[in-house]
This record gives sequence, C-alpha cells and structure tokens, in this order.
Amino acid sequence: MELCNISSTLPNPNPSRSLLLSTTSSSPSNTNPSLHFSSRPFNALTLSSSSRQIHLICPAFPRNSRGTTASKTSSPVAEDTKLEKLPADITVTETQEPNSRVKLRVQVPQAVCEDSYKRVVDEFTTKSKVPGFRPGKKVPENILMNYLGKEHVTTVVIESILKMTLPHAMNTVTNRALEDSVRIVSKFSDLVEMYTSSNTLRYDIVVDVAPEIKWNPENGYKNLKIVVELDNDIDALKASQQELRRRHKSLGILRIVTDRGLQIGDVAVIDISAKTIEQDVSNVQNIPSAESKDFNFDTEDGNKVLPGFLDSLIGIRGGETRSFPLVFPESWVQEHLRGVHAEFTVECKELFYRDLPEMDDSLADKLLPGCTTLEQVKEKLLEKCLEVEKTAKEQATDNAILHQLCKMVEIDIPQSVFEEQGRQLYGAQLLEIQTKLNLNEEQLAALSSPKAVSEYLRVQKENITAVLKQNLAVGDIFKRENLQLPTEELVNEVGNSIAEFKRHKQEYDEERVKEQVQDILEGAKVLEWLREHAEIQYITK
Repeated sequence: MELCNISSTLPNPNPSRSLLLSTTSSSPSNTNPSLHFSSRPFNALTLSSSSRQIHLICPAFPRNSRGTTASKTSSPVAEDTKLEKLPADITVTETQEPNSRVKLRVQVPQAVCEDSYKRVVDEFTTKSKVPGFRPGKKVPENILMNYLGKEHVTTVVIESILKMTLPHAMNTVTNRALEDSVRIVSKFSDLVEMYTSSNTLRYDIVVDVAPEIKWNPENGYKNLKIVVELDNDIDALKASQQELRRRHKSLGILRIVTDRGLQIGDVAVIDISAKTIEQDVSNVQNIPSAESKDFNFDTEDGNKVLPGFLDSLIGIRGGETRSFPLVFPESWVQEHLRGVHAEFTVECKELFYRDLPEMDDSLADKLLPGCTTLEQVKEKLLEKCLEVEKTAKEQATDNAILHQLCKMVEIDIPQSVFEEQGRQLYGAQLLEIQTKLNLNEEQLAALSSPKAVSEYLRVQKENITAVLKQNLAVGDIFKRENLQLPTEELVNEVGNSIAEFKRHKQEYDEERVKEQVQDILEGAKVLEWLREHAEIQYITK
C-alpha cells in the first residue's frame, strides 16, 4: 500500500507510515509497476522475452504431468534395467485415494520369500567369519543363526524381499508415479510378525501419481470470454502528467506557512491516532495501526487516503489539534476494519507550502536529463508511461485468463506436489525478504523452520493450489494444441539466465534452469495463443 510522502526537503522528516491512511489496491494486475521508471529487482529467471509477473512462477510439477517434455516420474528401477525374474508372481491390488494418490497392496507368495531367505543365508555363509570355520566354507544353518541372531537374519530377509519385489509392484504405475513420492506405509514390526508366522509377506505402498485434468466444459479454453478490469491509474496520459508533477515538486522548496490554515497543495507534519466509536464506552478500543508520529502528509495525495480524512483537515493550522469521526468503507483492504466507525485525532505540528520554480524550457534537463524543451520532457514521459500501461494491461489480461482457467479445470492436487510448490513460493518470498531486510542468522533460521513453512502452507493453501492449477492447465493446453517452442529461443534464454547467475555469483543447476526457462517460455506461448483466441473486454474501474 502506498502513502503520501513528501518528495522535497523537510526539516527533520520522519515519514512514519499509517496503514489506515491508504486505500490503494495492491492487486498485481492493476497497480502501475513503475511510475518512477526504477529498474526491476534482479531475478536470474527474468526473461528478456517477457516481463510479466506470471511468467516468473515456475511449476513444481514433473514435466510429464504437464504434458510437455521428458518424464520425471519416479521408479525404483532405471528404465534400461531389466526386472529380476521372480520364482513366482506377486499380486498387486491398486486402490485410488484422495489427492491423486494410489495405494498398492502387495502380496508376496511363499516361494518368493523362501528364495529370498536362501539368497540371504548363502550370502551370510560366504562372507561371515564364524569362529571355527575357514572363510568361504559352508556353515551349518543352525550355527549361522546362533552366531548372527535370528532377528537380524529376519530383518535382512524382509529388506531383501522388499528390494526385490518393489520394482515389480511399481510396474502398475509406470509413467504415472511422481518423483520422490513412493512410500512403504506398512510398519516393519508388522512385516516381521507376518513373515515369522506364515513365511509370506504383505505390504502397502502409497504413491502420488500425475493428476488427471478435467475441463468443464471440455475444450472450454478455446472459447474464453474475459472481462479485464484496469485501474484508472495505469492510464498513460494521466500517469505521465502525475509523473511530471512529481518531478516538478521535487525541484521546489518547502516554506513554513504562518498566516493561514491547510490548503490543497500543502504538506503537513501530523501526529495521528484513532479509536473505535461505541455506545458502550467500556468497549472503545484504540486502533494501533492508525497511530503515526511525524507523518508527512502531502495533500495532493488526498485521493489515496481514507475518504473524508483530507476534507476534515482543510483549514487546520500549525499547533492545532482536531478530532473527527470517519467510517472505514466496505472495500477497505483490512477486512477487520470494514464498516468500523472511528474517531480520529490529528495534531498539526508543522505546515509547509511549496515554492515551485516556473515550469518552462529552462527546467527541461532537471526534469528529465537530456531534454532541452518542456515539450520533449512530456513526450518522453508519455512514451515511458505508454510502455508501463502496455505491460500492466498485458499483465492484467494474463491474470484474468489464468483466473478463468482455474475455474474451468478440476484437478486433484497430489499432496507432495502441493508441498513442493509451496516451498518454492515460500523460498522465493524469503529470498526477497532477506534481500530487503538483510536478516541475521537467527531471524533467517526462525523463518526457515519447519513450523514457519508449515504455517505458510496452511495460510496460503488457496493461492498455492491456484498456481498449481494454472501451471497444469497451461501445460495441458500446450500439449493439446501442439504448440512449438523454437529451440534457438530456449537456448538463448537459458544462456541469458545462466549468465545472470554467474554475474551475481549465485549457484545454479543448469538442468533445473533449463526446465524452469522452458516452463516459462511455454507458459508465455500458451498465454499468447489464448489472447489471440479469446474474446476480451476491457473496463476501467
């Protein structure tokens, strides 16, 4: 959220921020990304082909589940490795579970267990150094058992059975199982008891599989009808005029007002406090987030604060204190304050007016270095704001399309993939916080703790799920429409990303960079295709 801060020199400024004074939307689809034309923060995966935010979200899904390229499914045995022949067939029963999870019940017959037992005993006989027997000499089984311990041998036999039969069991989910999601859920103690009593084994496996994508209606993405809401602030002409005014104000001098009250255009240094208005006096509470000391309030930013706040201060003089009631609108960012009746108390500590230089060609170079006329300044500012408007409009369009896709697909998200995607998003957020605040080791450790990550996954469940649904929907469209990605474009973007990593001396995995860049480029290709085929209506709010 933005606040009105003076941009000129002010004696002893303390630009405290009052969250209650901002009504500016924080929606990424509508906010103007850079009216001051500052450079974007570094991201090694920021591609030259696209600057829109949504293309920087890399999916956690294996690429095969998005229907694009090489498989990253999990298998206990490599694809080029032949399965070891078993003395008898195992029985595998598959049961579907929620979150795209499959449960496999594996029944291992007695013949397989006996074969595994024989192999283990033969191995122990060959390698064990039993007192009284020469190395390699066959040791009677009863002596070997007494020496090694029956429990130890049983443990090794069960591990051998699992190792030998698991690849066969996983054959039923070949090319569906997701990487690193296979787990044997049967208790080992239960397996020991079962094997000891019956010389057979039965165990359960759970594995996440690539989810099925269902479109409702089928192929509905081909006939999208999208309404895109655009914030009035991104209008290039209006934005360029505001930017010119901001630059002009920065060249002015703030002078103390002594003979009048506050007017539009002034800057006031104020202390703010607020409390709720209740019929029962005992229930009146302070609103801490409204408290602000030495807040630099620029009256030209009055449209960004709580409605009625500026009007209530017009005419206030330096040293004067005013109290007035206001109601937080139902559209207020902080939900718990919507509709709340509050009484604000404001002390005007100092009051300033701007002494601005005359706006003419002599200011051109100061307003925008390199310009010689005021008209040239206006043209260049408008040109830059048109670029910002175009990017913001494209971003808003992409977000509206992706939002619509989310409502059209039904996907049962695997838990392992949800957690992986959540960790990726949390890691990116943590990196951004660390870059801005330079956290110490203790603070970083606290924010990186399993508890902190778990809480993030819980709170952001809806957002994480939306990102995953978007990624899967986009990948499915890429496959269905047989879209192609130029090899040269991929190679160039991978090279650019790796060069950025090296320039900033950051570690990277080249294969992972390639996968992420490919996902980003494919996403851009799908969104481009959808924009061409969708019916899009733009409205300004």
